[in-house]
Amino acid sequence: MTAIPALPPWALGAIFAIVAYYLAYLYLRNDPETPVPFTSSIPEQCRLGWRGEILETLSLKATGSTAIQCYAPATGESLGLVNPTTADGIDRAVAKAAKAQIEWARTSWPQRRRVLKTLLKHVLDNQDLICTIACLDSGKTRIDALFGEILVTAEKLRWSIDHGEKALRPESRPTNLLMCYKKNEVRWEPLGVVAACVSWNYPFHNLFGPLISALFSGNAILLKSSEQTAWSSTHFASIARNALVACGHPPDLIQNVPCWPAAADHLTSHPGISHITFIGSRPVAHYVCASAAKALTPVTVELGGKDAAIVLDDCGPDIDRIASVLMRGVFQSAGQNCIGIERIVAMPKAFAALEKRLTDRIAQLRVGNGLGPNTVDMGAMVSDVSFARLELLVQDAVSQGAKLVQGGKRLPHPVHLHGHYFAPTLLTHVTSSMRIAQEEVFGPICVLMAASSISDAVEIANSTSYGLGCSVFGPTTSTTARANLEHVTREVKAGMVAVNDFAAYYAVQLPFGGSKGSGYGRFAGEEGLRSLCNQKAVCVDRLPRLVKTKIPPPLDYPVDSRGPEMAKGVVELGYADGIVRKMQGLRKILNW
Repeated sequence: MTAIPALPPWALGAIFAIVAYYLAYLYLRNDPETPVPFTSSIPEQCRLGWRGEILETLSLKATGSTAIQCYAPATGESLGLVNPTTADGIDRAVAKAAKAQIEWARTSWPQRRRVLKTLLKHVLDNQDLICTIACLDSGKTRIDALFGEILVTAEKLRWSIDHGEKALRPESRPTNLLMCYKKNEVRWEPLGVVAACVSWNYPFHNLFGPLISALFSGNAILLKSSEQTAWSSTHFASIARNALVACGHPPDLIQNVPCWPAAADHLTSHPGISHITFIGSRPVAHYVCASAAKALTPVTVELGGKDAAIVLDDCGPDIDRIASVLMRGVFQSAGQNCIGIERIVAMPKAFAALEKRLTDRIAQLRVGNGLGPNTVDMGAMVSDVSFARLELLVQDAVSQGAKLVQGGKRLPHPVHLHGHYFAPTLLTHVTSSMRIAQEEVFGPICVLMAASSISDAVEIANSTSYGLGCSVFGPTTSTTARANLEHVTREVKAGMVAVNDFAAYYAVQLPFGGSKGSGYGRFAGEEGLRSLCNQKAVCVDRLPRLVKTKIPPPLDYPVDSRGPEMAKGVVELGYADGIVRKMQGLRKILNW
């Protein structure tokens, strides 16, 4: 008999790889959650060499028309017109969404995950296109778009895929002695049609965030973006609708309804809407909440903030790393960030070290078109409407003793004469009594404030009417140092805190929201998903064939004179402390 020669290790490895590849192929071919490839159209404005008409007057109101005039804030180029949705259009959109949602609510977790996986793959495969659309419509740089649009959206998709089902599974709840024969649970069921009215500063992520949660929780959604980003919202909504079609589901689950404020009131008061997510300013929130109250529609409200970054002393060589994080926190998206760092509150040693480092770094920032041929650090602001207010806030602070180190005014760009640019600004020695320390800036202004102690830093951080997020930086080399960080984390009045970091809570899908004037309710994480659901409490018999609720004769209608004493016995048996009192209650029950 001829011996079979031993195969060399490389051959065995090759055979193993081929078999593993074939098994993986068979699995993926039959996996109900495999992403489905699809394509989205490339807007003309995103094609190489496109040049748009530069508008002489940069206004959202088109001349002689009700259309929304969309334009690139970095260059002033027209992006085209978007027809606003009317009140009748909103009625039709709600009706279409409600009809599609009936079928969608019956889908399985794997079907919903497949839609999200399809979206995630498309987002990752089309990062450049999505960033270009977002940059054109908002004026930000590509890096700001990659972090603020792509990364956080991919994180929300991935978290929902990995953890969404667990968050929405029926949840068992405890029982008690009297009701021990019952089984209790809370179920999370879709509300129906929900709406999201979102701000312009993150046109892709602000639109996709509520969309992801709505779809995974079994709802349909109406998306109302700001008029400032009506052009990009049309393209982004079409991406999500195309993903639904690719996976065999009705695109009407997603309705994009860009509209003027008059029609927006019809949306927010619509009886067919079961929940509203609002991201925007406090004055507009008053109108939205008052309008929603007409139909008793719940609203999750995120209104921005005046976030502080508290820097403790003795940070040592870590101060350069901290300065880098602060720069990103202040100047990302030209400061148009609801959780951007609006105040740096530093103790004496940290103040001196940061003042020098921030002065040098801010002076080197390059401002311009984020899609242009030259590398820039900061892009345009979405509008110049706030420029006069920002300049007044800076002047007011200087008049009260603040030191203007850099910037402080609008920046005429040498190339993009029609762009909306504000100079990167450093303002030091700011105190809590100044308006710029109390009012939300939402612009590229770095405010440096001095604190004499940890308690003073906390008091300064808590001195505003806002309470969205906060950062605290400090050493961790000793028990005392770590206790100081924990003290600040505990004492600051905010909905979210990042320790030795900026906005880290947003990258891990912790519940997002604030306190005080920053709004109420939460989106993201389990809390965000569940807020879009009807929380249904269900109580059933544990052993229905053996034990059921039965009313004893003294308590049955019509009751007799023994009823009150027996009822007291039931209460005592169920809730009294100690076996003696419980037995007394049992005796009252049995004496009937």
